[in-house]
Amino acid sequence: MALKVGLVGMKGIGATHAAAYKEDSLGELVAVCDAVTDRATGAAEKYGVRHYPSVRAMLESEPDIDIVDVTTGGIENGSWHCEPAMEALEAGKHVLVEKPLSSDVLEARAMVAKAREKNVYLGCNLNHYFTPPAERAEQYMKDGKIGELVYCLTKMGFQGGAPESYKAPGSFKIKDWPYFHLKAFLSHPLSVMRHFCGDVMQVQAFLNRPGFRRAAGDTMLTTASVHLRFANDTVGYLLSQRGDASYGLGGWWSVEVGGTHGTFCIENCIEKVSFWKAPDKRGPGLPGQYEPGASEAPEVTSSGTVDFGQTFARRIHAFLEDITNKVPPDQIRASGRDALAALEYTYAIIESYEQGGALVRPHPLPPLRTDPSVLLD
Repeated sequence: MALKVGLVGMKGIGATHAAAYKEDSLGELVAVCDAVTDRATGAAEKYGVRHYPSVRAMLESEPDIDIVDVTTGGIENGSWHCEPAMEALEAGKHVLVEKPLSSDVLEARAMVAKAREKNVYLGCNLNHYFTPPAERAEQYMKDGKIGELVYCLTKMGFQGGAPESYKAPGSFKIKDWPYFHLKAFLSHPLSVMRHFCGDVMQVQAFLNRPGFRRAAGDTMLTTASVHLRFANDTVGYLLSQRGDASYGLGGWWSVEVGGTHGTFCIENCIEKVSFWKAPDKRGPGLPGQYEPGASEAPEVTSSGTVDFGQTFARRIHAFLEDITNKVPPDQIRASGRDALAALEYTYAIIESYEQGGALVRPHPLPPLRTDPSVLLD
């Protein structure tokens, strides 16, 4: 039986989520909720569902709802996530939240704790690794073709252009919030890096903004250079910028993971993945043995699409699938805990910057609580 879904927040991203549920056999969109009446009624008419002005009204009238999907925004794109999510969790509903989990890390910690207390599913729309290229990359790792991880290089942000015509943002949700880009966007690259390389133990960051932003009176820190050390001693580097320059490889998105046996690079999130096998020589490479231009061509696997929009339906389907299959809450894909990890790393980046590039250890994550029944075999 399809899981019944109530969707909160019908501006922009909410419509994307609604369309995904309407096409997925595992979910049934039954209600929408928005404090703006015209948006709520318009969405209800478009999708053939009932509409409500608040989460409370929706849950009181729709007690059979299984999932509450929160796509509200707010200051730094996340300040309106906690209240509706906590209300739904308190009512014993499963919850999917847009990224970031919250713009406030204390709220995010409370959300993860409440989901654990209620023993319900809490997921986040960390959709960037729900793609065929990412699945192929994971298979390379499982097959031992990457070997021991050595490094992870990530470039993820927005392409630049025409700084001469730039005007600073005027929205109260963005204006004069210097960490907007970090809190609103870094959940994506940090979650992808953690997905492939594991937990982050140390962070060092340098942040800036170019002259055209300064001249326009924009206080947002838009260029982030971040070094990371993972728990498995893999080293990582993240470059994220918000239209300050144009990227090269992969356009707006590329993730390269290198190991002792091989290296893969995903470009444009959903577009393709390339794999380079390490040279078939004994021992590590030596400068004197290097032959420029002698490297073999990579194995390239294309997905057949460059449509980033497909990642939303794929991620939402995974959430529905995990609940349907009764996966233990701590083991679902892109869980609330996973989203909290990315936010903890974001706060560590901010702390490092404020301390002049100091090395910072992120706040510890809540321990995993594994269902003992899965260990009996």
